[in-house]
Amino acid sequence: EDDEDIALLLKDYLLQYNFELINFTEPLSALENLKIDKYELIILDLNLPQIGGIGLCQMIVQKYDIPIIISSARNDVGDKVSALELGADDYLPKPYEPRELVARINSILRRYNHRRNEKQSEFTIHEDKMQIYQKDQVLVLTLAEYEVLKLLINKRTQVISREYIANNCNSISWESSDRSIDVLIGRIRKIIGDSSKNPKFIKSIRGVGYKFLA
Repeated sequence: EDDEDIALLLKDYLLQYNFELINFTEPLSALENLKIDKYELIILDLNLPQIGGIGLCQMIVQKYDIPIIISSARNDVGDKVSALELGADDYLPKPYEPRELVARINSILRRYNHRRNEKQSEFTIHEDKMQIYQKDQVLVLTLAEYEVLKLLINKRTQVISREYIANNCNSISWESSDRSIDVLIGRIRKIIGDSSKNPKFIKSIRGVGYKFLA
């Protein structure tokens, strides 16, 4: 999005739903960053400098498996058809209600996450036994560790706040401090062979919480 005011308003709004938004006003900067960082979804405007949105969509689809929502004031049927044929997952004309965008994001992420769970994850949850397997090995977890890891896996690729963890794990008091949750995450990292400095599974999002990557 090349309009920084719109991007800032959207960033503040999406944060309420535990989505961290990083905006790039220039397509070339976005493409360079895609080589470094992992993103769960892209919201793409069509009226951009350097590279048009349709061309940028095509370049992203060819190299990355990331869902794309086109968000543009251009409401031409030809643009919609071109974007969707190139691989965009949705087309949301501007102006729109931000809550509709959140609903579309959640819908797309559910589909993508289900596919990723089936194809890539080395973690399997057995809710009836309250167990989690990493590949073929059952993990030895306390109840709190089980609930937190289960939550992170089910919300994979989404940023989960510490408050959300405390409010959605029965074995953790809602009064739990950020520090106590950080300690719990540290124990889980040791169990699954992860590192806070070079995370493969659990990434710390400064000032917000955590994201499960795998």
